[in-house]
Amino acid sequence: MKIYITRHGQTKWNVEGRMQGAKNSDLTERGKLDAVKLGSSLKDTKIDYIYTSPLTRAYDTALLINGDRNIPIEVYENLKEMNFGTWEGMHRAEVINDYKDEHHRFWNEPHLYQPNGGETFDELIKRTENTLNDIISKNNGENILLVTHTIVIKAIYAILKKYEVKDFWNPPYIKNTCLTILDYNEGNFKFILEADTSHT
Repeated sequence: MKIYITRHGQTKWNVEGRMQGAKNSDLTERGKLDAVKLGSSLKDTKIDYIYTSPLTRAYDTALLINGDRNIPIEVYENLKEMNFGTWEGMHRAEVINDYKDEHHRFWNEPHLYQPNGGETFDELIKRTENTLNDIISKNNGENILLVTHTIVIKAIYAILKKYEVKDFWNPPYIKNTCLTILDYNEGNFKFILEADTSHT
């Protein structure tokens, strides 16, 4: 079983430097184009199902990757991005100014981060692990594509590479529409490709 994982395309809030989290922001033209390019690069790859976050930036990316292939797409609530609470919609500069200490912990000491109305890293990792296990159990032996978000993808890396939360931000960097490929066989995962952007 192969598991293909990608982040949504570039959004307007990405360009503006806003914190997105569980809020929506539309894809830019660059974001749409990169999603189409990823779809083209996967046109000869057998994918049986696409699971996408409900957030429009991910769902629209899934549609563009799918193109005219008619692969079934299922919206999966728990593939949505980490909830940032009061930070959502704020510019990063505003967050740094208003929540300096927590912003530092978020990026440098995630095990100490305490959200204001959002999720902790532990909560996000648990949600992601449950989601990954649930989706795999539904697709025994079938190849799937997950269209999701940076921190969910980082959580998958942390789970499979057995990182402690303090090491959550270990490389690789998760760029828009980057592709990670996992091979799954009887409970064992193997990374085949990590955060590749050669299609863009």
